[in-house]
Amino acid sequence: MTWKTIPSTFTLNYMIKKIFPLFLSGALFLGACQSNSKSLDASDSVSIDQSEEKAVQETTAAEEVTQQKSGKIASAAEILARPQVPILCYHQIRNWIASDGKVGKDYIVPTAEFRSQMKMLSDSGYHTILPDQLYNYLAYGAKLPSKPIMLTFDDTKLDQWTVAIPELKKYGFKGVFFIMTVSLGRPNYLSKAQVKEMSDAGHVIGSHTYDHQNVKKYQAADWVTQIEKPTKTLEEVTGKEIKYFAYPFGLWNKEAIPELKKRGFTSAFILAEKRDENNPLFTIRRIIASGYWNTKTLHNSIVKSF
Repeated sequence: MTWKTIPSTFTLNYMIKKIFPLFLSGALFLGACQSNSKSLDASDSVSIDQSEEKAVQETTAAEEVTQQKSGKIASAAEILARPQVPILCYHQIRNWIASDGKVGKDYIVPTAEFRSQMKMLSDSGYHTILPDQLYNYLAYGAKLPSKPIMLTFDDTKLDQWTVAIPELKKYGFKGVFFIMTVSLGRPNYLSKAQVKEMSDAGHVIGSHTYDHQNVKKYQAADWVTQIEKPTKTLEEVTGKEIKYFAYPFGLWNKEAIPELKKRGFTSAFILAEKRDENNPLFTIRRIIASGYWNTKTLHNSIVKSF
């Protein structure tokens, strides 16, 4: 059959059903492109949502991390002279119970308070950063987003998955999770699958030893048990290099630093003590977000402590 032998009514119906929709679709597509182009024209007034602006800043900061850094690493004096980035340390996020002692409550932030704190950080214009960004800032002077802050979580508690992760996601925040490998898979602790999923979602996994032993008491074999084996485990779980370490209890000594360097760590985190004058990258300060603090107190502590 040739086109000449097709009845005219068939031809007309074919064009209406097949060709015209394609033409219309193309016209709509071009119209949409022109409309989008016009809306982004420099001569027009464009209103950018705060969340979009935050996303742009964080994307730019992330791109900054991926750039190859060159030149000599900053001296200890230069690193110490740079303004410190606020770093919060959380442990448990749950409501207090009768068996929680006075000291224990300091490490347990009630759920509603944690949610309030995350909202405050977002409303106040804070942008979360990750350890690579912090390292490149301290070592090479790389740029950071406005009002940078780092959110860290110690000790592998399950509520970091059930409570913290959803709240971080709500505000586009990323966190750093320092893992004790002895706890993985135990009741009320994170599983390997959850740690893997957190890592895949862009959060950073760091080492927090095997079972939270004081680094100041380590003997030779302890570096294998507490650091090397747990680090290998976390690398197998995440499929990524583990470069960051948090000292249990925030306690450290000068002898620990070369041991960490030998094992491939690029920086380590203490708590609210003074940084080492020779190795500030291995004594980066954090403050514990106390369970006794309300949101206003936390904000004041961020401002005063850093």
